[in-house]
Amino acid sequence: MRRSASKKPNQPNSVTSSATDLSRSASSKGSTKEMDRIDQLFNQYANTSSRVIDPEGIEKLCSNLEVSHTDIRILMLAWKMKAEKQGYFTLDEWRRALKSLRADTMRKLRKALPELEKEVRVPSNFADFYAYAFRYCLTEEKQKSIDVETICQLLDIVLGSTFRAQVDYFVDYLKVWIHLFISEDLIFQSFYQFVIISSHYEQIQNDYKVINMDQWMGFYRFCNEISFPDMTNYNPELAWPLILDNFFEWMREKQA
Repeated sequence: MRRSASKKPNQPNSVTSSATDLSRSASSKGSTKEMDRIDQLFNQYANTSSRVIDPEGIEKLCSNLEVSHTDIRILMLAWKMKAEKQGYFTLDEWRRALKSLRADTMRKLRKALPELEKEVRVPSNFADFYAYAFRYCLTEEKQKSIDVETICQLLDIVLGSTFRAQVDYFVDYLKVWIHLFISEDLIFQSFYQFVIISSHYEQIQNDYKVINMDQWMGFYRFCNEISFPDMTNYNPELAWPLILDNFFEWMREKQA
């Protein structure tokens, strides 16, 4: 009696499985090579002793990216990295951002910056980026507030292109107190300033040397919700930080 030919029902699946394994292997090798190039790019800017990109390395990076170190896109890149320490990028942070941006060469990273900016400009992302910008400037342990001069610079970088008028007036408002309180003796440039400053003197001395996160986020909410410069929908009875209530009064006095 003749034996029946043995069947191989799993042969097609075996071929498919082999093809899948080859594809995965090629993908894994490609990913490894990409990460190697990302690491090599990191090494071009990292301090050879500390093995991190320090301020000097960031300055070199900005030069090669053809952007200023104060360009908002550098802060956006730090946000993408989730960089924890201002002026320093670790290898893990660098890998996180560049892998996400699919940028393993300087040319690709340069081309990725406009797309990164579009990503950050999405409202939900921008709110997170705005909060990150404040945290990124907290350079000391347990620090919870930032000096007004730094805040003025940060507002110009982060919000200046979107809410130019609001930023300009708020910065002017903050700088009035910086420049006029040069010493313990008040220097008044006009009778108008004398009246305004005298009425707020004690409060200014206590509140306007630094800005905290609540005030920082409050100003972002103000820019998004309040019509400007008329501010007709501003209600001081709502839960606004006190500094914004005072800014509102200052604006009304200027407009009167």
